[in-house]
Amino acid sequence: MKALNINIAKCQYKAMIGVGGIGSGMFFLLNGDHTLGREESRSGRLENRKDYCKLHIISHYVQTLLGKDFLVIPIGKVGKDDTAVKLLSEMKEAGLSRDYIELDENRPTLFSFCFIYPDKSGGNMTTDDSASSSVNASFVNDAEHEFKKYMSKGIALAVPEVPLEARERLLQLGTKYKFFRAASFTSGEMSIIVNSEMLKMVDLLGINLDEASSATKLSLDKKDPIKIVEEAIKVLCSINSRIKLTITHGKSGSWAWDCNDISYFPALNINVVSTAGAGDAFLSGIIAGITAGLSLRDAQQLGALTGSASVTSPHTINKEIDRQLLFNLMKQSGLSFSDKVIKLLEN
Repeated sequence: MKALNINIAKCQYKAMIGVGGIGSGMFFLLNGDHTLGREESRSGRLENRKDYCKLHIISHYVQTLLGKDFLVIPIGKVGKDDTAVKLLSEMKEAGLSRDYIELDENRPTLFSFCFIYPDKSGGNMTTDDSASSSVNASFVNDAEHEFKKYMSKGIALAVPEVPLEARERLLQLGTKYKFFRAASFTSGEMSIIVNSEMLKMVDLLGINLDEASSATKLSLDKKDPIKIVEEAIKVLCSINSRIKLTITHGKSGSWAWDCNDISYFPALNINVVSTAGAGDAFLSGIIAGITAGLSLRDAQQLGALTGSASVTSPHTINKEIDRQLLFNLMKQSGLSFSDKVIKLLEN
């Protein structure tokens, strides 16, 4: 796999330490495009696709894009089952550290059930009694010496599918050791987050339009998303004036707020196989770009490429993604990319 054209030794950040869900799942393709009703029975079929959870997805892409000289340390738990054996093997193959992934004797590996509409959109439901649910602040504390080792040279990543307690502790450690702190939250969590202190410990918040809507008092209006984007910036910056934001909206593209300006970048016109995991792939590209020294505006372009490459695969981790694939997509897109992004990708 071809990593980005960077020398990690010259980059500000040398490692990423993250906490979040590690698990797998299945896909169910629904018949009919109308939104699934509360009491509705709907036919469909199981798809032959591999599903992965958020921390695994982001960690995989960051490792692939930045290469073996950049250390990625996922913190999480899996069950003592066949699913965990397969996941740990894949993580090893990708070059991820497994030093802080523990086997839970009493709970199964996190499982997600993804439902997909014929138009390729969809959602997912995730078990809340899995090994990931037992990840707590004390468990995250076990990795404190890794934070100390990379003082001011690391990225702290806090993503869903583990309790907020664990994510808050990771952000606290990231703050203590002067890491760049990135996070994402589900729509259901946003109302909690905007009334907590956690956002004050976040440098970069990566969310989608539905999650942005949940942070505001506005209903989700897909016809005029910029209203939600602007209101979300207003609300979130009133909590943390230095927070940077990325907000994705599928085929409608993405917005980024760098504390001064809003930048918009369109989605690539591409054959979509599945949108599942695209938001996580987008955030991975942002993190890789920031590590490489890009501005948020330029990193947004790399995120758009990574997210677009993700949707060409039926699986939530597209193992074909590397510098060469992103370069090819960039050339085929017809869109304008910054010289710095081109330099990272060119042969």
